[in-house]
Amino acid sequence: MPLSRGRHRAREIALQLLYSLDLRPDQNTEEALELFPFEGGEGGDVIQYASSLLRGVWAVRAEIDNEIRRHVVGWRPERMVAVDLAAVRLALYEGVIARLVPLPVAISEAVDLAKKYGTEHSGRFVNGVLGRIVRALELEESVGAGEGQDPRRG
Repeated sequence: MPLSRGRHRAREIALQLLYSLDLRPDQNTEEALELFPFEGGEGGDVIQYASSLLRGVWAVRAEIDNEIRRHVVGWRPERMVAVDLAAVRLALYEGVIARLVPLPVAISEAVDLAKKYGTEHSGRFVNGVLGRIVRALELEESVGAGEGQDPRRG
């Protein structure tokens, strides 16, 4: 499986796992991974990347949710459709926090996943939320760069 398709599949799996964890707060990431019905043809690299994304997002979800609260007026994470929230968290982790892929790739993938698994409005919603947050973070970084410090690390 080519790297880009493998990564896309890993993101799909991570999205589904994040969604399930939001619905089952009594479950932890390891239990979710054990119960996930991986397909026989999925290679170890796909499962490994999906697992890494899941653990990473879940570990910093409070930080990500705070960014949503700070920058998206009128939409608390608790009010968001679970699939949309999972897609936003995934993109912010992969593209901003861990910097595993270029930010446009993370956003594009999140929008595609939201369109596939969310509501008819999910793609536009996720794109809009990510756009607001990214623009705000870029503005903060440019202002913070003038003062020699990263405003997110306050």
